[in-house]
Amino acid sequence: MFSGAHIVDPATAAKFKTTRSTDPAEFTASSRISTRLPGVSYNYGYQLRDRGLWRMRFNEPIFTMADRCAGTIEACFAENRFSTEVTLSGDESSMFVVVMPCKGALTLLQDGAATTASEGRGLVMRPSPRARVVFSDAGARANLYFKVAEVEAALRHALDRDLRRPLEFAPGLDWTCGLAVSFKRQLDAVFAEFQSLNGVADNPVALAATTDLLVTLLLRAAPHNYTDQLDTGASCAVPAYVRRAEEFMRANSAKPIRIAEVAVAAGCSVRNLNDVFRRFRGTTPLTALHAIRLDAVSEALLAVGTGPGTSAAAVAYRYGFTNLSRFATAYRRRFGESPSETARRTAGFVNARARMGAR
Repeated sequence: MFSGAHIVDPATAAKFKTTRSTDPAEFTASSRISTRLPGVSYNYGYQLRDRGLWRMRFNEPIFTMADRCAGTIEACFAENRFSTEVTLSGDESSMFVVVMPCKGALTLLQDGAATTASEGRGLVMRPSPRARVVFSDAGARANLYFKVAEVEAALRHALDRDLRRPLEFAPGLDWTCGLAVSFKRQLDAVFAEFQSLNGVADNPVALAATTDLLVTLLLRAAPHNYTDQLDTGASCAVPAYVRRAEEFMRANSAKPIRIAEVAVAAGCSVRNLNDVFRRFRGTTPLTALHAIRLDAVSEALLAVGTGPGTSAAAVAYRYGFTNLSRFATAYRRRFGESPSETARRTAGFVNARARMGAR
């Protein structure tokens, strides 16, 4: 992920707002580095813990941050050469952040408790003035930010009621067990996509589905004060919900729809939608939408093949498939042939019909 002074691949660095510093004076009590960072980072204070470094000079960066926003989520890579303490001033952040250490360790100090994250453990937090984070020497991490309002809205949909108190996550997250394994896998894929040309971040259809998946996994994989309630409760399973949801997804398969929109179209809550799909389809709405989009690609290829000036990849991208390798694998699993084989078969049929007409 990291290469020398470059925190992202130089070929795709233009996609990111990248800030580098070689001056320790930017990491003193005044924390001047904050004024150069993207977004609302000016609310954060960065201070080198070893004050003996404050008057030194370096030729190579001692701090690098690369940031990219897409839709309602924000991906950020950061690395520091020396141990650094970060604090937040002002109000509590409007974002939850999931931290994945890539090198070194970091410790969250909050309300008298310390939580340490390293390569095997992540961190979920909502930065606030009552918390501070200490990064070790030679530290590097990938952060993904989610809007608090969006995550809490997804939780309300899942519970099918209003929240009586704000959502709070337990900070530690073990990547080696439970749904956290799948969550980590999806996070790795998203960070790779954010660095790709024409990846998920550039495709609104794929980004909407990916955001829903990540928010769902965050709520299911990371412990929080509503976990027990989220794991209990029955649904009012009505098959009509499934039919209306599927009709809506088919009609909008090439659009950046969110699962909350599908639930509105179906006439039920997100929680009920998930329940009825598990009961009557043995799957989730997100998986069903993925299958519907595969069907749409197949139908498009069967209708016109690839045609001049187009390709199976272009058709796939239109329906939100940005990773062609994973798309081809899923397509073959569903239809027993590759997308190009479907296109060639259609082209062969069209050519044969044209020859017959010429006679």
